[in-house]
Order: sequence, then structure tokens, then C-alpha cells
Amino acid sequence: MQNQLHADASETGVGPSMEPSVQDKRKLDRKRWIRKLYGQRHLQIMALLGVVWMIIFNYIPMYGVIIAFKEFNIVKSIGEAPWVGLAHFKEFFSDEDFTNVMRNTLGISLLKLFIGFPLPIIFALFLNEIRSVRYKRTIQTISYLPHFLSWVILGGILMTWLADIGIINNILLALHIIDEPITYLAEPKYFWGIIITSDIWKELGWSAIIYLAAIASISPEMYEASTIDGAGRFQKMWYITLPSIKSTISILFILAVGGVLNSNFDQILVLRNSLNESASNVIDIFVYHTGMQNGRYSYAQAVALFKSVIAIILLLIANRVTKKLNDTSLF
Repeated sequence: MQNQLHADASETGVGPSMEPSVQDKRKLDRKRWIRKLYGQRHLQIMALLGVVWMIIFNYIPMYGVIIAFKEFNIVKSIGEAPWVGLAHFKEFFSDEDFTNVMRNTLGISLLKLFIGFPLPIIFALFLNEIRSVRYKRTIQTISYLPHFLSWVILGGILMTWLADIGIINNILLALHIIDEPITYLAEPKYFWGIIITSDIWKELGWSAIIYLAAIASISPEMYEASTIDGAGRFQKMWYITLPSIKSTISILFILAVGGVLNSNFDQILVLRNSLNESASNVIDIFVYHTGMQNGRYSYAQAVALFKSVIAIILLLIANRVTKKLNDTSLF
């Protein structure tokens, strides 16, 4: 250690008996930082490639956001498009579809949040209580297997099951719950329930994995001490498991609130049709049809930008609330 101090002092020109100045300390810290950076050069290069990729594909394309304030024509450049200010936003707010689009978007998203968010937590808690390792792994594998199937495949399965001659109608008819087959995807009143139920079915097991990982990090000594005190399984879950994974739940809740306007475009695009359009026309579908089918790129970009601004506001609010409640936040 003394040799290192003498070496550092000799590099800055300061003798061992002299106190280095602030400028010398800064030079010494800078040299140490350069040495450390050089020692991690391979990792830094890998990280730099990721930063470059993010700049090229995430930040440079953000320049195109300005077409929301212009009347963009695909045959001309963005710079040549005339400015129209907030005209597209005003048009969207006065659009006859605005109320229906916002109702469907918020309705589906909030139901997914309030129903779909707690279920993986509950599933992880009960799955953690299973003592048989083989049975536990079997249930976990079956539960997260649908996550690896695309909505194109699952949509085809659901359309087959929910058809008037599908397995759902056959079971309900056999149990005398209904008197005649129901074409579920042709009825708008069933669409929200189908969307929410199928989304939970697909993502329940996968979403529970992160909670299971958080539960696995809890010290077994806490459970042993509670057993000695006479605590039952539900008491252990309530007083030990849930408080221990509170920070994980808070972070995932913040992210879920930030994406509350994302109604899962792939899922709805596959399952929607002209008969259930009144219940399936959400912001993402509206943007898709307006921009890609009608060619109104500026108007579609304005709607998408409005959605992004609302998402940021919701994210900041959720982050602030969770920070005040349990001192956990993203930033």
C-alpha cells in the first residue's frame, strides 16, 4: 500500500511528506479512472455498441415526431411539409370516434390492470406453497407455456373455441347453461371479457416468474422463526412474503400504470372484426387504420404522441405515489 502511495505521489510530482493540492488530487483521480476504464475496455465496447444501437434506432427516429405538427405528404420530405400546429390534436379531440376510442382503451387497460396485475402475485404466492418440486415445476411450465405462442396462433385457437360450433358452446350446451350457440366474437358485449381473460391466460405464468424469483431471495430463517411462533401458511404469506416482495410489486406496478394505454395491439388486431368494432376500436387500432390504411400520417402521429404524453404523465404520477407510500420508485 505504501509503495502504491509513493508511486501515485511520484506521478503527480508530489513528495511523500507533502500534502497534494486539489488539482493534483483531481489529476490522480482522473488517471485512476482512465486505468479502470482501460481495464474494462472489453465491457465498455460492448456497452458502447448498445448505446450506438439505441441512438440509431430509438433517438434519431424521434425526429419524425414533428410530423404531428405538420401536414406530411409521403411524396415530400418532412422539412418540406407545411406547419399546421395543433390542428391534428384538435381534430382528434373533436372526432366522433374520440369518445368510443378512449372508452375502449381505458376500459380494457384498466380492467387488465386491476384484474390482471394482482393475479400473478396471488399465483406466485400459492405456487410457492407447493411442497412437491415435481408438481410445482409441472404447474409452472404449463402456466407460462402460452407466453411463447404468438397472438396469431392463440387468436386462431380462440376463434375456433369461441365459434358457434366450438368447444365452449358445446360444453355450455351440454351443461344446459345456454339453449343455443353464441357467436362470441360477433357480440361486442363479450369482447372485453374475451380480451382480458385470454391475456391473463397467456401471461399469468410468465408474469409470476419475477415474483417467484423475489420470493426465493427471502431468508428461510424468517419462515422458521414464524413457524416457532405458531404462524400458519396464510399468516406467513401476509406478514413475511408480501412485505418482502413489496419493492418488486411497486416497480412492476409503476411500469404497468405507465403502459395503461397500451391495449395489446397484436391481440386486438387478431380478434377484432367488423361486428365487434364498437368494443374493439382502441387507440392503437385507430392509429393503425388512420396512418397505414388511410394514409393520414400526420394525424396518426398526433394521436400516438398524445398517447405517449399521457403515458409519461401516468408514469410520473405512479412513481411519485409509490415513492411516498413505501419509499420505492424507479427514479
